[in-house]
Amino acid sequence: MKMRELEERTGVNREVIRIMLREGLLPEPRRSSRNAADYDEAHVRGIAAIRRLQQSTRLTFKEIKAAMAGNGGTPASAYANLEELLVSRFGLENIQSIPISSLVARYPNAERDARAFAEMGMLSIVDQEGGESLSLTDARLVEIWGQIREAGFVEERGFPPENIAFYRDAARMVAKNEARIFFQNSHEKIDDEKSASMLHIALPLMLDFFALLRMKAFMNDLHSFVAPAQTTDRHTPDPRSTCTR
Repeated sequence: MKMRELEERTGVNREVIRIMLREGLLPEPRRSSRNAADYDEAHVRGIAAIRRLQQSTRLTFKEIKAAMAGNGGTPASAYANLEELLVSRFGLENIQSIPISSLVARYPNAERDARAFAEMGMLSIVDQEGGESLSLTDARLVEIWGQIREAGFVEERGFPPENIAFYRDAARMVAKNEARIFFQNSHEKIDDEKSASMLHIALPLMLDFFALLRMKAFMNDLHSFVAPAQTTDRHTPDPRSTCTR
């Protein structure tokens, strides 16, 4: 397809598309001559992924490019769209991965954590020429746990990564129910393109929704643990206030 059709398909102005191309966010089009470029479905999917990233995370083109290179600090909700963007940019067989060694430079326990999560079935370690690597999403899991370690949740205080194995089962249960509700309870036929569009919008929002529910439940449970202790403390006589006559 030509640029005009690509504009119509995506709703994005050609000047913006050219910026995406210059930043390396989209694959180069096929060129039959110097001034003739042909675009395909990979460009349509890539532009859609970029737009969803910007809508959900407010990332700039340069920040998206940095995230594609594996730089940290990217919101979790961005990773599904990033991987789709990389698929359209490089092709599925060349989807970019992050060497574990590059994570170790920032998070010293990254290798130990990656292996622990792999044993729990939370991620997959891939052998490549540059060494053992992780997908963008899996690398983000290790990065997040590294940040949690920095907050003080370390083995010496009783917080090894194995403690959160229950998250794997909880995530699978939630995802299974989400899939069941979406695909079985639909009252009308939804084509693949519409399904993908709906899910890309809804899944990041549901992550936020679930996070808020989880935070509320945690605070309620925290109160139930703390309140009895405070009550006990109030009713325990202070030995220093007791005197004998």
